[in-house]
Amino acid sequence: MYKIEKEILEQPEVLEKILKNEPKNAEKLADAIKKKDINYILIAARGSSDNAALYAKYLFPTTCGLPVMLATPSLFSIYKKPPVIKNALVIGISQSGRSHDIISVLQNAKKQKNLTAVITNDIKSPLAHEADFTLNCHANKEKSVAATKTYTAQLTLLALLASCLAKDKKEKLVHLKKIPFAAEKIISVYKKTRDIAKRYRYIETCAVIGRGYNYATSFEIALKLKELTYIISEPYSSADFQHGPMAIVEEGYPVIVINPAGVLFKELNQFIDKLKEKKAELIIISDKREILKKANTPLLVPASVPEWLSPITSVIPGQFLAYYLTLAKGYDPDKPRSLKKVTITK
Repeated sequence: MYKIEKEILEQPEVLEKILKNEPKNAEKLADAIKKKDINYILIAARGSSDNAALYAKYLFPTTCGLPVMLATPSLFSIYKKPPVIKNALVIGISQSGRSHDIISVLQNAKKQKNLTAVITNDIKSPLAHEADFTLNCHANKEKSVAATKTYTAQLTLLALLASCLAKDKKEKLVHLKKIPFAAEKIISVYKKTRDIAKRYRYIETCAVIGRGYNYATSFEIALKLKELTYIISEPYSSADFQHGPMAIVEEGYPVIVINPAGVLFKELNQFIDKLKEKKAELIIISDKREILKKANTPLLVPASVPEWLSPITSVIPGQFLAYYLTLAKGYDPDKPRSLKKVTITK
């Protein structure tokens, strides 16, 4: 068994550990946020962690009213021109906790007397050392170069913190506790369906579409395809795609659309109809069977969750698709070219 497959399969166990061990830490951080009169959240991250930060941009405003900004780490580490940060919670998200540019953001945030927190898989890392609060991914060592279990762990920790800040906290935590079971149900289906990718073993480019909470999912699935299969996979929101990139779609052009039940379901359904008119090759990820009838390749999410949690479950079929497509193309998913597990950026 390849390392990446093993780690995809481990995700329900990792999410269960988070929900068992991290609620108290999330509560303490939430209490500190309330006491400090925090006005917004600033997040520093790279790679898959940056995609988790995209999820936070939708998650925190909708659950507790806190706007989220994404930091520009090079302003801190290279230009040495950090912006003024005031009344902010500054979060560093990093699997390894070793990227110097992310560390520099937290160091400067502390100098400016802001509250700091870290989401990491190494609570003894240099990044964790800089934080007032640390949330642990509990993923053990992730050996695969392409992140899977640490990504869904980061999403879950963000959802846990947002739930602790929400007015309907109890209701949100009830839904969140069901996530490991939902992940297990999805994995039980896709670990037996390797043939979903064979149809696409010769493609060289594709678009990946998501919107709202799942805008982050489009970026993460596109990243997995780039890392593992070397396909030029470009992520877009459905709105942005119609402002120009729609011109690239012709008959047979592969488009992956993430469209679970939720506020955006109808809008994305209409967008899918436009793609069908252009005879695109549609791969649709959804928990709604009626929309999957429009797909050339339907990827059912066999466990419905509230829309705000759907990025945790919707990404799993995309992880399997990228993994199986890597095998179909004859590549080693544990040895993607030109990549290392820990990327140190400055």
